[in-house]
Formats: sequence, structure tokens, C-alpha cells
Amino acid sequence: MVVGVFGKARAWARRHSMVMDALTASPLALLCVVTAPMLTASRLAPDGFPQRCLVLLVSAVLVVPLLWRRRYPVQVFAIVALAAFAQWLAAFPVILGDFAVLVAMFAVASRCSTRWAVAAGLIAELGLLLAMLRWSPDVARAFPSSSVFVIAIWIAGIYLNTRRRYVESLVERAERAERERDQQARIAAAAERARIARELHDVVAHNVSVMVVQADGAAYAIDREPEQARRAVQAISSTGRQALAEMRRLVGVLRQDAGSPAEEYAPQPGVAQLDELIKQVTASGLPTRFEVSGTPRALPEGEQLAIYRIVQEALTNALKHGGPGARANVDVRYTYGEVELEISDDGRGAAAPRGEGGHGLIGMRERAAMYGGVVEAAPRPGGGFRVRARIPLGAAA
Repeated sequence: MVVGVFGKARAWARRHSMVMDALTASPLALLCVVTAPMLTASRLAPDGFPQRCLVLLVSAVLVVPLLWRRRYPVQVFAIVALAAFAQWLAAFPVILGDFAVLVAMFAVASRCSTRWAVAAGLIAELGLLLAMLRWSPDVARAFPSSSVFVIAIWIAGIYLNTRRRYVESLVERAERAERERDQQARIAAAAERARIARELHDVVAHNVSVMVVQADGAAYAIDREPEQARRAVQAISSTGRQALAEMRRLVGVLRQDAGSPAEEYAPQPGVAQLDELIKQVTASGLPTRFEVSGTPRALPEGEQLAIYRIVQEALTNALKHGGPGARANVDVRYTYGEVELEISDDGRGAAAPRGEGGHGLIGMRERAAMYGGVVEAAPRPGGGFRVRARIPLGAAA
């Protein structure tokens, strides 16, 4: 609570710098007014009203510029120093208002560069020496003790300047760290959106392609083979439910990130779900052979998802562009240091019409690159299309 009060007080002082300068300079001005009669009685005999007015006038010339010492510290110090020098040239005795020189010097030392601070300190010392030479009977003894007082005020200003710069650097560093943190959060959010976009693309592209193929088959067989049309409609229904379930899971992740409680959804598919994927594709009209060679290894979930999506995207493309009578092969080989995927079909290959606006191959390459792998996709020389992917084992771990 105390820290908060002091923080608000500092903020108010920064917004009303001139008011603070007036408050800090007012005690010196009040002392000048109070001591004017005593100074005129002791040093400007005979005492009288004109002498008092002269003291007050000189004091005003020295003290009033202090109201702007925070905004224009060098200019204020120059005005006060010139006024004090004119006072010395006119042989006007030292008055309480001459302390304004030290106040202005402190403002320069606490707010300006080291060059200006040193210049202000030297000028103040020179003014002190000139005053001692004219009005002090023992300069050798009085000047060192008075000089220590001036140097102490100068050092206090330098310390305050150093401390303020240090605090400003800390504030700047904290603001920069906050900006970097926000930037990292935006980058992470963008990466998460890209990941969700890839997931949605794979889910929608695969399942919609299966549904389109089944719907075309049902429309063709609805009059001649009602039973086959019924099975196709059932496959459409099952595929639609699966697509909705996967999209609900992805939307659940977004809702969970937003802070609202998400429902429990099925885990992300992995290598173990490849059998179900092959059966679904086969039932959709693309007979597919699935073979696993080598010793299966335990893989991180993210890497398993990447393998699943690559196979799914390759089979989706074969289903869409392979043409009637096409067949596909999926080979998963576990070698010593990586997993090799090969998805091929004997469909139209290079003769298939090129899709517009598709991102399937890009998504496959991005998924493989996340784990240090590569994807090669090209038509086969004898017809058909082949996708090859190599992903290092356990690269994510």
C-alpha cells in the first residue's frame, strides 16, 4: 500500500513538475524575504526601504528562474550564474538568494549529461572562489570548507542522475521483455492456428472426399443395387460422424485455450489407427494393401500424428485423383534410425486433373519437417502416384 502511494506521488510529481519546482523553491524565497531587513541593517547601511527592495529584487532575479529548472536546467543555471556574476561585479554582498546557484547546479547535475554537470560544478566553484576573494578575510581556510559543501551537493546530483538513468533502463528493459513476451505469445498463437488449420484441412479433405465418392456410388447404384446404395449411405453417415467428432476435438482445444472448460474428446490418431484408416479407404472404393516391416518402435504422439496425417492425405489424394479401378499400397518400414513411408497407387498419376488451391502436399512436407523428416511426391513412370516420407525415430523427444 505504501509503495502504491509513493508511486502515485511520483507520477503526480512528473505530471506537475512546475508545481513541484515552485514548492521546493518557495522556502528559499520565503527566507530571502524574512532575512532582507537583517541583511540591509548589517551590510547596506543606512537601513531603509529602498535597500530592502534592492535585496528583494536581487533575490527574485536569483530565485524565480528556479521554477523552470526541471524543464530547462542548463538555461536556468546560466541565468542564475550570470545574475550572481553581475552581483559580484556590482560589489553587492552575498545574500541568501545566492543559494539558488547551488540549486541550479544540482538540477544540471541530476538531469543533464556528465559534460554539462562538470561544467556547472566548475562554474559554481569559480563563483565561490570569487566570492571568497572579495568578502572573506581568510580565503585559504574558508574556501576548502565551503568547497566541500558545494562538491557534496554536486555529487548528490550526479548520484540522483545515475540512479534515475538506472531506473529508466530497468523500466525500458521490463517493457522490452513484456513486448518480447507478447510477441512470443503471438508467434505461439499463430503456430497453434497453423497447426489447427492443418488438422482441419486433413480432417475435412479426407472425410469429405470419402463422402463424395460414397455419394456418387450410391447415386449410381440406387436403382440397380439398392443394398449397395444403402451401405454407401451408411458409410457416408459414419464418415460424417467421424469428421464431426474430430472437428469437435479441435474446436475443444480452441475453447480450452480461451479459458472455458472443454469436453473430453478422443485422443489424436496415431500409428495404431492406420488399420482403421485403411479399412475406411478400402470401403470407400479404393482397395488398399497395408504392410508394416521392421520392428515397430514407441514414438511420441506428435510424431505418430504426423505419420497418420501423411498417410491419410496421400490416400485422400489417391481417392480423389486415382480414377475408377485404382488400387493403393501403404508400406511402413521401421529401420534403425527412421520410419519410412511409401504410399503409391496405380491410378491416372500425371494424367489426373490438377486440383485448385490444394495444400495437401505442403501440409505433408510441413508435418515431416517438424520432426526433421522429408517428403517426396511425384507421379510414377508407369502410371499412378507415389509419396515417400522419411521421419527420424524419436526426433521430437
